[in-house]
Amino acid sequence: QVQLVESGGGWGPPGGSLRLACIASGFTLDYHAIAWFRQAPGMERGGMSCLRGSGNKSYYADFVGGRFTMSRDNAKNTVYLEMRSLKPEDTAIYFCATRNPLEHNCSNDEYDLDDYWGQGTQVTVSS
Repeated sequence: QVQLVESGGGWGPPGGSLRLACIASGFTLDYHAIAWFRQAPGMERGGMSCLRGSGNKSYYADFVGGRFTMSRDNAKNTVYLEMRSLKPEDTAIYFCATRNPLEHNCSNDEYDLDDYWGQGTQVTVSS
């Protein structure tokens, strides 16, 4: 059974850093693409980044502006999202997701409720 669990959210000051984790079970994360989404208050959930399977190739939305980096720890079956230079507008619930059925590559296709999602973790950026 595929499961994703996010952790690492919390409070960070503007300009600060946070690291989110997406812990996977039920499949080998190394071979499959993982994406991060976020949903700000009053906004729809939107895609942020994707790390393709088997390697470190990752893709980011323009608004990330080089501030976030995805990485993978295969031994822990975990993907990380390193967030730097935090801004108040980064305040949101952050979700990781993977395709159902599982896929190796990232794509621009929309994710939907049939895909696998974590429960989300809250990130709040404020002074």
